[in-house]
Amino acid sequence: MFIYLDESGDLGFNFKKRKTTKKFVITLLICNSDTARKEFDKAVRRTLKNKLNRRKKNSRFITELKGTATTLLVKKYFFRNIKTNRWAVYSLILNKNRVETHLRSKIGKKKLYNFLARVLIEKLNLSKVQINVELIVDRCKNKEEVRDFNQYLINQLEALLPLNTDLNILHLTSQESTGLQAVDLFSWGIFRKYENNDSEWYNVYRQKVRFETEYLR
Repeated sequence: MFIYLDESGDLGFNFKKRKTTKKFVITLLICNSDTARKEFDKAVRRTLKNKLNRRKKNSRFITELKGTATTLLVKKYFFRNIKTNRWAVYSLILNKNRVETHLRSKIGKKKLYNFLARVLIEKLNLSKVQINVELIVDRCKNKEEVRDFNQYLINQLEALLPLNTDLNILHLTSQESTGLQAVDLFSWGIFRKYENNDSEWYNVYRQKVRFETEYLR
């Protein structure tokens, strides 16, 4: 099983700032087989080649798909290129206004992020997984944060896995992982739904959303 984790919005709490978001979204893309993982890799690469870099000679070469920078038409093209059904989306939407004060500090936000990631991953049925679980996370943490995140999740989730199955956590950049680019697109759609009441892109893939909840509603 391959799990790609990404987020949309921010964990800032100064709501007087114009760019501070009301919601913070964590999203998982679950690929239940290596075939599904390869399908997403193919869909991302095909979209970049045929829709964003086709016949480009003098303009900037685009190396990754981003939810904020990709048009709806291009997103739909990407979605049509996913031929497998062995995948799903899980998402948790945090209502930041109701987060307690002690979790709004620098240390508190790290604990909050780790907790939310754990709560969401626990919604998966890991008890019947027959091969190792690969969790791929966007590499945006420093060494100490990576260590704390990995240790916390492994300690919390180990009991949910079969005895002969391990949880491996990889921290990669989005350019290194087409799966992270794919989950970024899905996470952005869910964020737009809750932050801006815009479900246009979300409605395209909504049938693949297996779990979706607003936390601290």
